Amino acid sequence: MKIGFMGLGAMGQAMAMRLLDAGHELVVYNRTKEKTRLFVEKGAKAADTPAALAAQVDLVISMLFDDATTQAACFGEHGIASAMRPGAVHICCSTLSLDQIRLLRDGHAERGQGFLMANVLGRPPAAQAGDLFVLAAGEDTLIRRYEPVFACIGQRLFVVGPDPLQAGLIKLSLNFMIYTTIEQMAEVFVLNEKLGTDPSIVFDIMTNSFFTAPVHRNYGSLMVEQAYDNPGAPMSLGLKDVKMAIDAAAALSTSIPYANIVRDRMDRSIEAGDEARDFVALIEQVRRDNAK
Repeated sequence: MKIGFMGLGAMGQAMAMRLLDAGHELVVYNRTKEKTRLFVEKGAKAADTPAALAAQVDLVISMLFDDATTQAACFGEHGIASAMRPGAVHICCSTLSLDQIRLLRDGHAERGQGFLMANVLGRPPAAQAGDLFVLAAGEDTLIRRYEPVFACIGQRLFVVGPDPLQAGLIKLSLNFMIYTTIEQMAEVFVLNEKLGTDPSIVFDIMTNSFFTAPVHRNYGSLMVEQAYDNPGAPMSLGLKDVKMAIDAAAALSTSIPYANIVRDRMDRSIEAGDEARDFVALIEQVRRDNAK
């Protein structure tokens, strides 16, 4: 299958490489051209603009940073929507606001173009191994058509529903659960430090008794090891996601007060200089807030 892939950050690069290694013909685009070099060396083509990418393929996958970069790459000057072939499809894997997903859904529909949201769960190492979980929403026939693509990047596909907004909201919701779990673990580690208990002991008990989920094991391990400075996702990205979850809840007349606690903690962490560190550095802000 000939596929266009936009966005070669830590997650996008790993996902795109999975597709290339599986034998798909790949055309790649990234604002920083240097990130396309490895792909070209392995046989992919690099496009100078999103439009140039879209003109060569029937499927475009995007994994871009935020609403603004996604909107520009899709509907801006030289965006993919201006050059997608008749019947072509855009699969968006980015974590976006509901307003932005609505713009993508409706904008592609107005142009007669296919669109799916296919949000993914997992960090870059999982993406490299093809162990992501894929949450797909949109027209069922399109989801079924691209099941081989989803199988290449993920260990399991969850079909969410007919509206792309549904996948986007689930992704925001589950990210909210990740961040609040990190907040809980950080508070527990710091609380027990007050009596001299090493966080590694708490972590060992926690993950070998009742709290055995990957979110506890993976993020808890990063906190215990203080592995903040080679971020799978930076604090600034975490704050963006939490704010989008709060906005989505407000738009749906729903209160999620735990998200406000995490947002405020992340704000203080960024003010303290942790913006570019992995968002598990939240524990250091818990320590600062409790330094007495």
